[in-house]
Amino acid sequence: MRAKTLFLTLAAGAMSGSLFMGGAALAQQNEIATYCKADVERLCKTVPPGEGRLLACLQSHGQQISVGCAKALQKLKQAM
Repeated sequence: MRAKTLFLTLAAGAMSGSLFMGGAALAQQNEIATYCKADVERLCKTVPPGEGRLLACLQSHGQQISVGCAKALQKLKQAM
């Protein structure tokens, strides 16, 4: 359950600035949730969800995150 909460919070936090982008934002939210779940559990398990903290945690671990997660975060950055 905690992993699901982290997963949803990460996706919501990542999308907080992109809610007006429509379907593209939802697609990126799904990608982040899918590709970054394991990275959040591995690298950011002690970070409390909310206010973009999980996204900041992933970004602070730059070279340690998976390729899929890095690509999903890059797509989000380009969309914003």
